[in-house]
Amino acid sequence: MAERIRSFTADPVKLDEAVALAVRYLNAGQVVIVAAEIGYVYLADAFDAEAVKTIHILRGDSAGVAAQVFIKNSGVLAGIAAPLTPLQNEVLARFWPGLLSVTLKSQAGVNWNLGDERRLGLINVRVPNREFLGKVLEKTGPLATASIAFAGKPAITDLSEIIIREGDVGAVFDEGVLEVGVPTTILNFSENEITLMREGAVTISQLQPLIPSISTVNL
Repeated sequence: MAERIRSFTADPVKLDEAVALAVRYLNAGQVVIVAAEIGYVYLADAFDAEAVKTIHILRGDSAGVAAQVFIKNSGVLAGIAAPLTPLQNEVLARFWPGLLSVTLKSQAGVNWNLGDERRLGLINVRVPNREFLGKVLEKTGPLATASIAFAGKPAITDLSEIIIREGDVGAVFDEGVLEVGVPTTILNFSENEITLMREGAVTISQLQPLIPSISTVNL
């Protein structure tokens, strides 16, 4: 049965112990469940193809779906993504950490399979704004992630809403019932353009002063 850790965020010692435990599970190729800003998510080592595959199986994802990647800060992008423009870097500096996800070209030499067999040549990345999650990322490097909700379903904010079966995940880090929030905003970074793919927590009115030339898709 998955190990469940509760009441660990208020005590610095318990918080550090929980971080160390999560890192051990992730380094061992296990999937863990943690709280992100607006729902619980699965985490796995982004470079462990079997662990990432487990996330997709648990969610019932279709073949070819790529997991998102969480990183600790924008500096990590230099090792996993194509170079960004000064404006793109400025956007990330303004809205990370936070509810802004960015799709961009992956670096050709990165040896991972997020679920798409690297056919897409793209990754979707975000720096989350959550203390425990941030501390884990500081010690692990990039982590593959996806909502614990089945594909296409709303985020799960209460772990009592799901049944976690023995062997599905290594550990569950339970931070109680989370606040229901607005989904992430998704931007696409190409070589010469920034496109708003989905408006969410970061609104177009917040983006336009910084990106006057921003384009939109189906909004």
